[in-house]
Amino acid sequence: MNIFVGNLAWGVDDMALREAFEAFGAVDSARVIHDRETGRSRGFGFVEMPNQEEAQAALDGMEGKDLQGRPIRCNESQPRERR
Repeated sequence: MNIFVGNLAWGVDDMALREAFEAFGAVDSARVIHDRETGRSRGFGFVEMPNQEEAQAALDGMEGKDLQGRPIRCNESQPRERR
């Protein structure tokens, strides 16, 4: 499952995001999205978890949880619309 994680603090990096979700199971990848021009975090990222049950537990457990001072939002990522 690919999980969208929003409302990230500016200081959250890929490793911090991975570590937060690894408490619920295996994580294939964790990526914070950065602005192309400034290199600064855009405040959201994606976490991929291979096990559906662990991913659902992570969604339920991480929604609203404080990560570096901000309550994060989590939901299952939807495919991006073609432009």
